[in-house]
Amino acid sequence: MWDLLARSLEASTVFVFAALGELVNQRAGTLNVGLEGLMLFGGTAAFIAARLTASYLAALAAAVAVGTVLGLAHGFFSITLRGDQVVSGMGLWILSFGLTTYLGSPFTGPLGLPRMAGAFGLSPFVYAGVALVVVSAVVLFRTGAGLAIRSVGENPLAAEASGVPVGLTRYLCVVWGGVLGALGGAVYTLSYNPVWTYNFLMGWGFVSLALVFFSMWNPWILLAGATLFGIMWQLSLSPELVLPGVLSRYIWRTVPFAVTIPILVVISTPWFRSRWGLARPEALGRPFAPD
Repeated sequence: MWDLLARSLEASTVFVFAALGELVNQRAGTLNVGLEGLMLFGGTAAFIAARLTASYLAALAAAVAVGTVLGLAHGFFSITLRGDQVVSGMGLWILSFGLTTYLGSPFTGPLGLPRMAGAFGLSPFVYAGVALVVVSAVVLFRTGAGLAIRSVGENPLAAEASGVPVGLTRYLCVVWGGVLGALGGAVYTLSYNPVWTYNFLMGWGFVSLALVFFSMWNPWILLAGATLFGIMWQLSLSPELVLPGVLSRYIWRTVPFAVTIPILVVISTPWFRSRWGLARPEALGRPFAPD
């Protein structure tokens, strides 16, 4: 049973990294629906770097570099040019399919490196993910920097009048979102499933994006949601461990996604928003145009 729980936590960590970056990004008012593409690029870059150098450190550095560049690109289009953020994100996602296939195909197969050791059989990424949640919650809700980020996402005009540099704050957040999104892909290819193949994520980025809305933009709720979805995902791979002989394995594979959709539908209703105080950033997705 511990093996199942450990694998569930490893899966949850992938969601935590990717979704946490997007949460901070959205808190500052910028939406990136290309999270799946960020993860594909980051996971592919990390995998290739690890195969070429046999170094996990070099692999993580490659993912950080790719995430920074892609974050800056999304920021340039959506913040500097004030373009449609959905179009920019979709472009990133579409580009990732072709480019990661071209770059990663020669490296198709297993990673071939010893697994990173951690306490209680868990990889160091699991502990790093929890630490990131704690730091993000403290920064967002207990510091002046967090107040600036939230004010930029709620009312950028008022934030600017108060002396907060709106453009710079959004750029920093969108780059941070790019870095964590790429690291989410790296955690997948280096630790959770260290085998590269075409389109290896199969929708994990979209689930991470959905988790941000599920979390009501709160890092603690995001951690709980990621853990829940990680457990459901792992159970869908090995349902015989809990309910042997009940339903086909292929039907179980649909359960995590089938559960996600009705949850998001309920959360988006006015009833839920008014009852639980859903804190959607008011300026989310809207370009900032100072007078």
